Amino acid sequence: MPSINIVLTGFGNVGKAFFRLIADKKVFCRNRYGLDLHLKAVFRSKEAYFSGRRSDLTEITEIMATGTADHPDWTTKLSLDEVLTELKSGVLVECTPTNIETGEPGLSHIGQALGRNWHIAAASKGALVLKFKELMARANMNGVQIKFSAATAAALPTVDVGVLSLAGTEILGIEGILTGVTNLILTRMEEGITFQDALKEAQAKGIAEPNPSLDVDGWDTACKILLISNAVAGTDFSLSDIARNGIRGVTVDDIQKARDEGKVLKLLGRLVRDGEKDKADVKLTAINRDHPLFHVMGSNKAITFFTDTMGAVTVSGGKSDPRGTAAALLKDIVNIYRHSEE
Repeated sequence: MPSINIVLTGFGNVGKAFFRLIADKKVFCRNRYGLDLHLKAVFRSKEAYFSGRRSDLTEITEIMATGTADHPDWTTKLSLDEVLTELKSGVLVECTPTNIETGEPGLSHIGQALGRNWHIAAASKGALVLKFKELMARANMNGVQIKFSAATAAALPTVDVGVLSLAGTEILGIEGILTGVTNLILTRMEEGITFQDALKEAQAKGIAEPNPSLDVDGWDTACKILLISNAVAGTDFSLSDIARNGIRGVTVDDIQKARDEGKVLKLLGRLVRDGEKDKADVKLTAINRDHPLFHVMGSNKAITFFTDTMGAVTVSGGKSDPRGTAAALLKDIVNIYRHSEE
């Protein structure tokens, strides 16, 4: 039974959810997939926890509950490269905050891991958005994999469906509701409340960040459609290629106007292929009742792939919370090792 070392970078809501999920699913993964998963180290902005040669981070649950101040097992004197070198191989789980301007610190973390021939499972989008082609080529050259389900709508399977389930098809276009925050806000506005009140509600539930600009201004959806298109359709988009608007200026009157026309407003990430040039955009769109994404409400997400031989294929649902994102990371780890043995 393979013993899989896991190093986690980033210990915010998603990182903590991933730690808890690994603990919950450890026996299940051993019995179902024959994988013995060991979370060996956790890195956050200024300190790290490393279990060394012990089998697991046996004390970290207590540390999470009581705080890390003065705890001897958290240290500021440990580097990521040092841990990757000592452990020799495994999966880096990258969960630091997304930075679409520099890709840091995730870009450095991923670079160090690839330099040591470690696989990557990423929830953070910045590094992949900025350096997708280069990072994927480097991973291929080093014989390792980069998986990023958690960065492309988390629990909603997007890249997996496009790459695996639709293998052999030509992707003619993509449309997706890829950000749960924006869909929740639009749904609540459908129910009669203002944009600001809907946003405050999403923030109170912990779904939207205190600074919601990545979501409501369309950047999050732009990052996701970029990654999905590049992975599934073989495009080579950068963020500057994607025309983008968000939902910040939407009013109740806009919602009502769409309703009067029998439509509903959705923020869609789209890949449009017209035979000449591939285009991607993020656009607030009034869609008809017969559109496959019309009934996707609340914080749910969905994606439709338009293909040449299988028609339109739509997948919807998936949890829009840290545990759903953590589950996507675990799925990627399982698939890295399951596929590598086939």
